[in-house]
Amino acid sequence: MEAEGPSPRRVALLIFSLLHLLSLSFGFEIKEATVSQIQQAFKRKELTSKDLFEFYLREINGLNPLLRAVLEVNPDALDQADEADKEREATYGECAEGLHGIPVLLKGNIATWDRLNTTAGSLALLGSVVPRDAGVVGRLRAAGAIILWKASMSEWAEFRSVEVTMGWNAIGGQPKNPYVLLANPSGSSTGSAISAATNLATVTLGIETDGSIITPSSANSVVGIKPTLGLTSRAGVILISPRQDNVGPICRTVFDAVFVLNEIVGFDQRDKKATIAASKFIPAGGYKQFLKAEGLRGKRLGILRRPFFNFSGTSVSAQTFETHFKTLRQKGTILVYNIEISNINVILDVRESGEGLALLYEFKKALNAYLSELLVSPVRTLGDVIAFNLKHSKEEKLKEYGQDIFILAESLNRSNSSQVKRAISNLKELSRNGIVNVIREKKLDAILAPANTPVYTILAIGGYPGITVPAGYDEEGVPFGICFGGLRGSEPKLIEIAYSFEQATHIRRPPSFKS
Repeated sequence: MEAEGPSPRRVALLIFSLLHLLSLSFGFEIKEATVSQIQQAFKRKELTSKDLFEFYLREINGLNPLLRAVLEVNPDALDQADEADKEREATYGECAEGLHGIPVLLKGNIATWDRLNTTAGSLALLGSVVPRDAGVVGRLRAAGAIILWKASMSEWAEFRSVEVTMGWNAIGGQPKNPYVLLANPSGSSTGSAISAATNLATVTLGIETDGSIITPSSANSVVGIKPTLGLTSRAGVILISPRQDNVGPICRTVFDAVFVLNEIVGFDQRDKKATIAASKFIPAGGYKQFLKAEGLRGKRLGILRRPFFNFSGTSVSAQTFETHFKTLRQKGTILVYNIEISNINVILDVRESGEGLALLYEFKKALNAYLSELLVSPVRTLGDVIAFNLKHSKEEKLKEYGQDIFILAESLNRSNSSQVKRAISNLKELSRNGIVNVIREKKLDAILAPANTPVYTILAIGGYPGITVPAGYDEEGVPFGICFGGLRGSEPKLIEIAYSFEQATHIRRPPSFKS
């Protein structure tokens, strides 16, 4: 009589054990991993937060001398990683969800109450001490995230001078586009987008006044979410305009961007007016429920042809977008062609619309308020910053960029308030007669346009949300994205649209570092 063989269940367990041992021996592939994949690896004990930190530190040491995407590393990040690992061990992995133990990179103008500097890329704020974490940082810490490092950015969010090159700042220098090193990396959330693209962090945060999340995400082939104004707190952020500024995620996938958005939205007493108004838009159950592969089905999308689809003088192929339109139709989308925004030429002219004047006035007021709260600071007003830059340039014999925007902002005072009120009123009217009328009259769920065009201004002046998703690469290999925008509180629809488009196209590829 032959011996009885092992049971099917025993064979299955043996195979599973062997596969588990193989995965441990080969290690978890961190590069390009999503938040969900990392959390699963945590639960399977294939990965620790310390492993993640050490991986990103190696990547930064190798890439940052070339890319200049990171301003500084958090000296406490390793301790935070060890603490996250201990918490998972103590709870048998139950806390391995959301952003627990996940390293997050922050734009350099988001305050952290730790040993990291908050400088907006300016030498004038080196050594300054903030009174507390920014509102979004407090939410990230509460979710168990690890504050990894501060990203490079256009100095003062590109509001110092019209001469400045996108991404440049006096501390970190000029960042590079990781796809084509000589290409524009865009700004002002330059380092956040580059870091997401090149796996220098799991996820990142950017800030947008007028294009500063959407355009660097487009230029670096990543996903950026500019939320409805007030959906995320701006407390503790060095702002240009409380009327327009938003904090939002920049990540490699829509899935990860939504994971981050889910954790940072909500009411903040220190940004009371804006966050109360926007809190009504937060859906019960959060935003992850809208990650639907068939999210395009039945959606009405308006194509903003003029002037956003004029590709003359560029190496972007119009045919690429025609292919995307075909994909959208195949996924059940109703496309409404040749949508036009009323007074678009006025909207895109910062002088005629009034946006330029409003931003200058708001910047001076917001910056002086931020500087006045610092526990330690070499500068206390915009005037101090101007004087610092002038003195530093002379002492160090540096040929730095000018500060013409600063000087214009400093020249404004209460005597200009009536002009500013008229400018803001005009911006509201332009939004009502523009994007609001179009979306309501055409019964649209969203508008769409290439993300490297000033479609972001239409969204910016009204505080409206937008999501950009990788859409392709031009003849030189430079990335570009597609932007889906909507009215306030339309994030659920935009997430469905963006996620479904991403899943249908799978366009993004890792950087090529082409010289």
